[in-house]
Amino acid sequence: MDIASSQARPGRTFTSPAAMPALETRWADCEDDVRDAQRLRFRVFALEMGAHLTPPDGTPPGLDADRFDSYCDHLLVRSVDPVNGPGPLIGTYRVLTPGAARRAGGFYTDTEFDLSPLAPLRGNALELGRSCVDADWRSGSVIMALWAALGQYMVDHALDTMIGCASIGLDDQGASAARLWHRLCRTHLVEERWRVEPRIALPLDAEPDSDADSDTPPPAAPPLIKGYLRCGARLLGPPALDVAFNTADLPLMLRVDDVAPRYRQHFFGMAS
Repeated sequence: MDIASSQARPGRTFTSPAAMPALETRWADCEDDVRDAQRLRFRVFALEMGAHLTPPDGTPPGLDADRFDSYCDHLLVRSVDPVNGPGPLIGTYRVLTPGAARRAGGFYTDTEFDLSPLAPLRGNALELGRSCVDADWRSGSVIMALWAALGQYMVDHALDTMIGCASIGLDDQGASAARLWHRLCRTHLVEERWRVEPRIALPLDAEPDSDADSDTPPPAAPPLIKGYLRCGARLLGPPALDVAFNTADLPLMLRVDDVAPRYRQHFFGMAS
């Protein structure tokens, strides 16, 4: 497999709270590393979430793979035992740079949304995707370690925009995802010139007059989406329906200039 062109960087160790071991993040630099990421993704997406994956012909069983993987850099996070060293993989992201996206024929997000309004930004935009964390390790510490490494990656590559999708399960046939969209678009929607349209839209009921008029409490944003929004991410448009993963995918964009001041130093090494 052709690992993406950027050079691998040394691992970084993040010390978690006392109850948590240290965490090490690094970038995949061999096929075995990528296989580890694909194996974790399969466990989370297929076995836990029930996604119907369609990997390329010849993909070994137990892996989540698609045609974009060979163009991406893969971020890995492992726990570190003080005696035995790094342990099994517990979290991963994959990233697609502008140049790699051109070679791949576009971003993965292009398959779900018409991204033509973002054309002026694409030359400095990084796509995030296939993020997942092992069920036993879904803590703020793991996410913060991943995001710190992603922030440094953007600095190293002189990129100023992140795009990607955040998924919401459809256990209730999309009712919660639709209500969450109606709530968040009032406060976190980008200006009109950047708005994108889904290729297969999630059916959206008419917006309720107010949350007070509904017998159902307003849905809380999933922790990952809440974290993105706190950092300064904004919605690019209404959610797409992802039939294979049985999710509603919200398109998000985070520009470095919009990052909340309290996160700028931590993730990008910039003064607030």
